[in-house]
Amino acid sequence: MSSEVLAAYDASLEALARLGAEIVTVALPRRFGDFTDLTGRIIGAEGYFLVGDLVDDMSLPIDDAVRPRIGSGRSVSARDYLRAFDERERAKREFAAALADVDALLTPTTQTAAIPVDEVDQASTPAHFTRFVNALDLCALALPNGFTAAGLPLSLQIICRGYDEVTALRIGWAYQGATDWHERRPPELG
Repeated sequence: MSSEVLAAYDASLEALARLGAEIVTVALPRRFGDFTDLTGRIIGAEGYFLVGDLVDDMSLPIDDAVRPRIGSGRSVSARDYLRAFDERERAKREFAAALADVDALLTPTTQTAAIPVDEVDQASTPAHFTRFVNALDLCALALPNGFTAAGLPLSLQIICRGYDEVTALRIGWAYQGATDWHERRPPELG
């Protein structure tokens, strides 16, 4: 993760601690990156099921980066798809146990600030901290928490148990009440 993302994240934790939040370290049962492949198998298979006919029709104008991502689902067998769901259910139980005594898990939303579109690596994902949230049926809220030296926005992710949007919004409301990042605008970038 970039040093600017980490500094903004640390400052966010400090702001929440000043508001009375007890900040604790939680040992997570899996790494965030472990969900890239798992989620890829599930969404690849489901995406191909839904729009595979379009992706396979080379006469249709589908983005060159999108076509292979959806086409990856072509090779996911029913067995692998169901195994991914079984693994997902195990991971949901593991995370529920690890987060049982906390109200929220706080992470940066991304590892870096936004990058120019022409520099995006289509073979990877910026969803390092967000993909597991969707995979495990959790809920999350992303809030502005700073800018890079170059003026690019950064954000904090507040992750709560599935369907506990009330807690995520309550924490987010308190954070925004104590900071002004949501009111600031980045400088005009040339």
